[in-house]
Amino acid sequence: MSDTTLTRHTWVAMGPAGTIGWITGGEGGYTFKLVNDTQERAVYPNLEVAKSALHAALVPGTDWPEFREH
Repeated sequence: MSDTTLTRHTWVAMGPAGTIGWITGGEGGYTFKLVNDTQERAVYPNLEVAKSALHAALVPGTDWPEFREH
């Protein structure tokens, strides 16, 4: 039996029209999915890099989304 507990956190990316996507983070790094993605994207080393990658995946000129931790 292991004493290890896996903790995962989720941040929802919100734009003017609602949810754009979400970032999930845990011990192995952070990844994100946009609403229409079928699978998670690459693993990023920290939350700020994952936020930037999510924003870069949006249509050029899109405002920075609001990130809400859940």
